[in-house]
Amino acid sequence: MNASTASSPSISGRPLAATRFAAGFAALAFGLVVFLATGFAAPSQIHNATHDTRHAFGLPCH
Repeated sequence: MNASTASSPSISGRPLAATRFAAGFAALAFGLVVFLATGFAAPSQIHNATHDTRHAFGLPCH
């Protein structure tokens, strides 16, 4: 076993730190897209979507 292989874990040949960075960046980008999409939507559209979702799950909303 090579010493550099034992001290540097990797997933599919990529260093673990790079994999974690990519996953974190993807999560932040997705969160930003969701934030901006709901931030520019009309409040009634957001309320109606949430209202219908709550009813679909059988949860009370009023």
